[in-house]
Amino acid sequence: MQCEDIKRLIETGIPGSEVNVTGDGTHFEASVVAAAFEGKSMLEQHRMVYATLGDRMQSEIHALSIRSYTPRQWDQARHLRVT
Repeated sequence: MQCEDIKRLIETGIPGSEVNVTGDGTHFEASVVAAAFEGKSMLEQHRMVYATLGDRMQSEIHALSIRSYTPRQWDQARHLRVT
């Protein structure tokens, strides 16, 4: 599984999301920004992301680290990095 494959699956499963994925072919890191995360706990957000990958989490992806943000949280995080 490639980073682009994971990115596409997440973006398809969470419409309107902005996704960035890095990794080495088995271990990956994903940053996901989605309005669909509004009002959801971090655990619920991560479950939403894992659901987009289905059985691949058991067969093709050994590990996935997720950073999830609502658009507002993402704007705040970017502002903190710029300042």
